[in-house]
Amino acid sequence: MTGSVELADRFEEHRGHLKAVAYRMLGSLAEAEDAVQEAWLKLSRAEADDIHNLGGWLTTVTGRVCLDLLRSRTARREEPMGDTHDTVRAFVPDPVLRPLSHIDPAEEVLQADSVGLALLVVLENLAPDERLAFVLHDLFAVPFDDIAPIVERSPAATRQLASRARRRVRGATPSSEPDLGRQKQVLDAFLAASRAGDFEALVALLHPDVLLRADSGALVRGAAASKLVRGAKAVAEQALLFAPFAQSAELVLVNGSVGMVDAQGGRIRSVMGVTIVDGRITDLYILADPERLERLEVPGGAG
Repeated sequence: MTGSVELADRFEEHRGHLKAVAYRMLGSLAEAEDAVQEAWLKLSRAEADDIHNLGGWLTTVTGRVCLDLLRSRTARREEPMGDTHDTVRAFVPDPVLRPLSHIDPAEEVLQADSVGLALLVVLENLAPDERLAFVLHDLFAVPFDDIAPIVERSPAATRQLASRARRRVRGATPSSEPDLGRQKQVLDAFLAASRAGDFEALVALLHPDVLLRADSGALVRGAAASKLVRGAKAVAEQALLFAPFAQSAELVLVNGSVGMVDAQGGRIRSVMGVTIVDGRITDLYILADPERLERLEVPGGAG
């Protein structure tokens, strides 16, 4: 593995896997790309001939880069900045969008079908070290002996980090409806009720304790500002406020589950993912941050 071209080719073989690791660690497609690029830069400067397990080496390097980004992000959020806390709690990870007909997980470079928005939201609330231990071990089967040096803990202490994270994940992510057909029925009904302004029909589709996360970005103010809204009636009222957007919304796959995208003129104005349990929506995740939406591509057939 001495030639630069050969090294680059070997790296490209692992790029999809590394991006999947970084996306789960960061919940940001742009930051995931940056982390993978940083891993390549570190590899290009390393003594490549001494690396016997390139995939394992790149995975741990990418994990370390992501951990540094998470720690920096956490430090920024701890600074007093007005309503920053509410904005953080309303955070919606970058969605991976596909046309509704695109349901073959073998073609998903990020394998996004196995990482829904609900899980990414829970991971966002973990401490950086916990998130790293859980993602690398539970999602990618990296041994604790390899994770321990990254978090500067013993393997036993690293195992405890993953265990704490696992308990929080299990307690906060209910088993959602797995059938895409049944998901589509609920979203079709939600979209029809929104377009018709049918308040009672909307309430009937929502779980009594439904939680809406609307992430409009840190710089957006006014009616569209980032917010958390809980309760069927309150969330239905919000849906009616944005009924005009429902007129142009279309169903797509959002991280492998049925969701909605509002796109016009080739530009995405909002994305909504949901969690559905027993035929009712328990969580809504709306991304309306213009800066982040600008980086997303409109799924084929939408907009």
